[in-house]
Amino acid sequence: MATMNISLPDPMRDWVEAQIKTGHYANNSDYLRDLIRKDQRNSEKIKAMQDAITLGFASGETKKLDMQAIKQSAKKQAGLSA
Repeated sequence: MATMNISLPDPMRDWVEAQIKTGHYANNSDYLRDLIRKDQRNSEKIKAMQDAITLGFASGETKKLDMQAIKQSAKKQAGLSA
């Protein structure tokens, strides 16, 4: 495993130490690895959302919805009388 040294202002260092004292993290490295994992997951979610938006724009113009037809179709699929 590679080693990385970082510098933090005192308030940030105090925050990290407080998180370790909660017992959720074994040490500074454990806390920072968890932050990085969370940031990676967040970045993946943002990219997926951006990709979905791009796909939506690329799909073209929307058509006007016929709510009555949608309701009738849903009732039919649910086995209710239309």
